[in-house]
Amino acid sequence: MTEIDVLVPTCDRQTELSVTLSGLAAQEFPDFSVLVSDQSSGRPGYDSPPALAMIRALERNGHPVRLSRNLPRRGLAQQRAHLLANSSARYVLFLDDDVWLEPGSLRRMHSAIRELECGFVGNAVQGLSYVDDYRPHELAPYEEWHGKPQPEEIDPDSPEWQRWTLHNAANPTHLSDLVAHRPVWTAYKVAWVGGCVLYDRELLLSVGGFDFWRELPPEHCGEDVLAQLRVMARYGGAGILPTGAVHLESPTTVTERNLQAYEAV
Repeated sequence: MTEIDVLVPTCDRQTELSVTLSGLAAQEFPDFSVLVSDQSSGRPGYDSPPALAMIRALERNGHPVRLSRNLPRRGLAQQRAHLLANSSARYVLFLDDDVWLEPGSLRRMHSAIRELECGFVGNAVQGLSYVDDYRPHELAPYEEWHGKPQPEEIDPDSPEWQRWTLHNAANPTHLSDLVAHRPVWTAYKVAWVGGCVLYDRELLLSVGGFDFWRELPPEHCGEDVLAQLRVMARYGGAGILPTGAVHLESPTTVTERNLQAYEAV
């Protein structure tokens, strides 16, 4: 059993998946495996020369890679539930298929969740095309955790919900610059984190994981938000800086966004 299972849901993204796998192949953290669950309409995203090259590089460095197809599509939450059900590590990193992790990110996240002893830590994804777009008004909700994160009940009507602006555009980059002089990671308060979140697997399972997928129609979004809100309410959660997650800024494959899981369940 490995310390971390990296869980990658993917759909119709051969190029992006290859880049995501390349970031994992460059991690120096010794004890992780990778699970890829593909829902592509054609051939799976991992069936391409670049992706296969990165898979071989991961396996050569001692990181097992498991590839699966999860069809028919039954929604984003079911895809995440499928990955979680096939994991066994103490920690699980849900990593979107359009995120590149800079070297050192996995080790930093593991260090943080071990020390903070909370339900999850996240690396907010940064859109580097916005790096010259500084938004001080959106950074205003920034507040650091001093000590271990405490449980928080957060909903769209709470003041804490306004923390969502911290992760717009290149805001995570600008926040990372604020703590660049510090020798280790810095934990801060979040509403939720998208794209790159490391959970304590048992704590995630204790609040039901993503099993709420059965209560949703296939066309939905916000499933990761709902899971994090539940984990935070019982165990606390945090974002950490500097973030090492870079959003590839490809067009979204989730075009139907009318039904938010955290509103419907």
